[in-house]
Amino acid sequence: MSAQIIDGNALSQRLRAAVAQRATALKARGIQPGLAVILVGNNPASQVYVRNKVKACEDSGLRSVLEKYDADLSEAALLARVAALNQDPSIHGILVQLPLPVHIDAHKVIEAISPAKDVDGFHVASAGALMVGQPGFWPCTPYGCMKMLESIAYELKGKHAVVIGRSNIVGKPMALMLLQKNATVTICHSGTPDLKAMTLQADVIVAAVGKRNVLTADMVKPGAVVIDVGMNRNDEGKLCGDVDFQGVREVAGWITPVPGGVGPMTITMLLVNTLEAAERSAA
Repeated sequence: MSAQIIDGNALSQRLRAAVAQRATALKARGIQPGLAVILVGNNPASQVYVRNKVKACEDSGLRSVLEKYDADLSEAALLARVAALNQDPSIHGILVQLPLPVHIDAHKVIEAISPAKDVDGFHVASAGALMVGQPGFWPCTPYGCMKMLESIAYELKGKHAVVIGRSNIVGKPMALMLLQKNATVTICHSGTPDLKAMTLQADVIVAAVGKRNVLTADMVKPGAVVIDVGMNRNDEGKLCGDVDFQGVREVAGWITPVPGGVGPMTITMLLVNTLEAAERSAA
């Protein structure tokens, strides 16, 4: 029996409709949630991501301010711009699109963003809040994964979750979010000697390494939930994830597709974070 599909597009539409309603309520109080997006250079992928983020904002009743700069923008100038946006009361969220040109220290720029406007959830203060279970902004991609699990009413308590990948953007925060829901969590990575032995124990698998077919059908326990965060291209140039979708869907109980799975959820959770930042500022 084929796995049930967790449709990220459909779930995103429902969540964005809720964002639009809450944004309307804020506007009635004279507040329009505002997101500033900074793009430095002309990375083609970044341009697509930014365009999608700006459009999603506008479609959901949020104000977006897109600032584009040449690749030779100095680090000092970028930091000065972030500092100015921190002080702007009409801007509730600040997003600096990564990667940045090599002469700019991305960590320094992220840390310059006020934690109250860190809607990407990348600031050390946001990571610390997640670590100790305090209110803060969760990174958008793992936050979206949690919403997908919530959408199928999946009870994580007592389940074994395996996260493949240990990035600061997905793997580590994903593990902490699963832990908060009382799952038993294993993080696997390039130093894990027997990945298959780990994944076969898992009730939930989150694959987030950016490598095609890192998870195949023989590595999945029947009925497991499989969340595919990967974004790759196959030999025909088509978008695919980290999971061998066709094989794994015959074993898993639930699976996310690529495209149409985690991808749309990432931008949706950015909207949710921006809205919450505006609501907090208005409280």
